[in-house]
Amino acid sequence: MKIIRINSADTVVVALEPLAKGESVAVGGQTLVCLENIPRGHKVALKDIAKDERVVKYGYIIGAATQDIPVGAHVHVHNLRTLLAETTEYHWTQPPAALMPMAFSPAPEIQAFKRKDGRIGVRNEVWIVPTVGCVNRTAQRLAEWASTEFSDRNIDGVFAWTHPYGCSQMGEDHETTRIVLADLVKHPNAGAILVLSLGCENNTPEGFKQLLGEYAHDNARVRFLVTQESADEIAEGKRLLTRLAAYAEQAKRETVSATELVVGMKCGGSDGLSGITANALVGRVCDTLTGLGASVILTEVPEMFGAEQMLMDRCENREVFDKTVRLIGDFKEYFHSYGQTVYENPSPGNKAGGITTLEDKSCGCVQKGGFAIVRGVYRYGERLPLTAKGLVLLEGPGNDIVSTTAMTAAGAHLILFTTGRGTPLGAPIPTVKIASNSELAQKKPNWIDFDAGRLLREDAESLRAELFRLTLDTACGKVKTKNELNHYREISVFKNGVTL
Repeated sequence: MKIIRINSADTVVVALEPLAKGESVAVGGQTLVCLENIPRGHKVALKDIAKDERVVKYGYIIGAATQDIPVGAHVHVHNLRTLLAETTEYHWTQPPAALMPMAFSPAPEIQAFKRKDGRIGVRNEVWIVPTVGCVNRTAQRLAEWASTEFSDRNIDGVFAWTHPYGCSQMGEDHETTRIVLADLVKHPNAGAILVLSLGCENNTPEGFKQLLGEYAHDNARVRFLVTQESADEIAEGKRLLTRLAAYAEQAKRETVSATELVVGMKCGGSDGLSGITANALVGRVCDTLTGLGASVILTEVPEMFGAEQMLMDRCENREVFDKTVRLIGDFKEYFHSYGQTVYENPSPGNKAGGITTLEDKSCGCVQKGGFAIVRGVYRYGERLPLTAKGLVLLEGPGNDIVSTTAMTAAGAHLILFTTGRGTPLGAPIPTVKIASNSELAQKKPNWIDFDAGRLLREDAESLRAELFRLTLDTACGKVKTKNELNHYREISVFKNGVTL
């Protein structure tokens, strides 16, 4: 198969491999003759498209023609423009029962760590959380020492989540930093945590303890070190980490239902095949997870622009719909407050891969949500309650590090991360990299965990089952992701304001 029509309503098709000028390809009972060379992942006009006529892909409008486009012509940035507006009217209707995925019974089981707060962890790590960027290097030195010192312990590693904030921020930015750092302290993938402070920062140790609430009083799991109050903070840090490691290593994996999993969905470095292979396959896994009662998080709000109605059509009720409208509207207002348009999103890499407009990118992006009903909407920094089940939307930007951090803070145990261009990036939690094309998987096996390009050649149901099994095996600790093996883990906190 050289070309694909994703939806029967589409007026363009997508090249699954490079096509030469004059080459004939069969699609939907017609023969299409390419009028020019077409790179893989790029669009070809399936019919004559008049200037200003709407162009349809995924069954949704992705823009309008800027000139007459004859059948067989390349459709891209030179002849297609966005139709996104600064404001949009939305409507809600009760989603049809047919959209509800069938429940899997009984749900599969996984091996995980049960935590005191009722949550499960899929890793048993020791985390060092700096309250301020001034102690970043101290945190790194301690993590490096502990990683060697405790390498033979029953813990999965020691990691420091460095960042530049905790001081010199004002208002909402400062509070956002505090909340995200507190979310990391509470995260169930951490069996023990050292909270590392300087002592004079705005994010005061005492104030941070108040934000942590009952977690601050769990002296076995959480310890605090104010470096200005210690004559030798490295020696004291080593002493505290030794105690924390001794506590963490007592944890054992136990059998729990996979319904307790929280899985984040993310795409980065997309190409023209992302929405067809990797995102679509992840969407099938999303339907599987939500169908059995697990939680799935979809974020990257700017990459919903132009496809938000697809999600709104699946909102469980009017309340969830209204929250989704506010989610989209507030992020557009964020763009407007800085004098930016809402549609200049596709990166140069995206465009080189065949993505033309933000609608084009967004329609492919939301494929990760499958056909699941949207059951909740959460703000940035908000943790999912234990009662949250099914597909939920989370406020956050498209930036890879910021959005993976947001999903981690919300309580995701692991992330399914699709990519068409490739990236080594990793979140604090296991980050399963899924290539949209087999060439990327073969070229960068040190980055990629799963080849979704196989979807063009192999049975979709078999691949869904294989990726679902990889997800469960990753949760059980049977598989370490490439970001874990490469020690590519980092955080980034969303910032919207001045730095003093």
